[in-house]
Amino acid sequence: MAVTLGDVARHAGVSLATASRVLNGSTRTVTGDLAAKVKASAETLGYLPNAPAQALARATGATLGVLLHDVADPYFGAIARGVGDAAAKAGLLSLVISTDGDPERELHAIRMLHAQRVRAIVLAGSAYSDPETGRRIDQALAAYRAQGGAVAAITDHGPAYDAVLPANRQGAAALTRALLALGHRRIAVITGPERMRVAEERLGGVLDTLAAAGLAVPERWLQRAEFSRDGGRAAIGRILDTGAADERPTAVLALSDICAAGVLAELRDCGIGVPDQVSVAGFDDIPLATDLAPALSTVRLPLLRMGEEAVRLALTDQGNGGVRRVELAAEPVLRASTAPAGAGGPTPRCANP
Repeated sequence: MAVTLGDVARHAGVSLATASRVLNGSTRTVTGDLAAKVKASAETLGYLPNAPAQALARATGATLGVLLHDVADPYFGAIARGVGDAAAKAGLLSLVISTDGDPERELHAIRMLHAQRVRAIVLAGSAYSDPETGRRIDQALAAYRAQGGAVAAITDHGPAYDAVLPANRQGAAALTRALLALGHRRIAVITGPERMRVAEERLGGVLDTLAAAGLAVPERWLQRAEFSRDGGRAAIGRILDTGAADERPTAVLALSDICAAGVLAELRDCGIGVPDQVSVAGFDDIPLATDLAPALSTVRLPLLRMGEEAVRLALTDQGNGGVRRVELAAEPVLRASTAPAGAGGPTPRCANP
C-alpha cells in the first residue's frame, strides 16, 4: 500500500500541514530541524510526493478566506475587520464569505477556496452541533490542509484546529449572576438555533448559573430564534403572549446583541418600558450596543482581537503537530437597559394589535 503524507507526518511527529510544507515546497517556511526530520521520515518510509499537491503548495497565494454567517451582522463585521487588518499587515487580501449559517454553503465555500489556492482559511462562524455535518466539513478542510493550506477557527470547531476561544460560557454565567444580584428571579432567555455550538455554550452558562441559585427557566420563557433583529422581535413576542402580567419575566437575556436589539424594538412598539418594566441584556458588545435606546447591558467580547488572533494562528506554524488555543476573557457590562427587579411593577401584555 502506498505511503501517504499522513504516514510521514505521524512518523515525524509533526502536523499534516507541516509535512506538506516541507515535502511540497510551500512558500511558508519550516525550521531547519523540523524540515530535516520530515525529510528523513519520508526517505525512511519511501514516500513519493504528489505533483499536483506540490504545485498547489508552491503557489504564492496572496488571499486569506474568511467564512462567517452574515457580514451584515455587526458581530461578524467587527471580527472581519480584525481579520482584514491583520491580513493586510501580512501582505494578504482577505476574502469574506457569508454562509448564512448554512453548512452546505460553508462546505461549498471551503472547496472553492481550496480550488482558488488561498493561503489560509479562518472559520469565524459557529461550529455546527450535528456530527455528520462536522464530519463532512472536516473532510473538506483535511483535503485543503493536506496540500499545504492552513486553518484557524474562532470558537471551538473541534480538536483538529488551532482556535481562538472567547469565554462564551463563562461570560453568560457572569451576566446571569449580575442579573441575579439585581434581584431578578424571573429571567427569560432567548438563545440561538440548536445547530449552533456557540448558542449552546452560552445557554449552558446561563442555565448552570440559574440552577446553582435554585432557579430554572420555564419552558415558555426559553425561546430559540435566529440571532437577528427579526428573531429577537418574534421571540419576545412569544414570551409576552404567555401568562398573566404578574407572571411574566422581570428580565430578558438575549444571547446575541443583534437579537437583543430586536427585543428592544418590539418592547418599544408595545409600549413596555425598559428597564422600568423589564430589563434587557445581550451578548457580544457590538459597536452599536451603546447607541441603542437605552444603552444595552451585555457581555463584552474582544471582537477585533478575535479576528487578529485567528490570522496570527493561521499564518504561523509551531511545527510540532500540537493544536494551539488562545483563550480570551469575556466580561459583563451593565448599562441603562438593566435595573433592579420590581422597579416599575409587572410587565403588561403588548398593547400593539
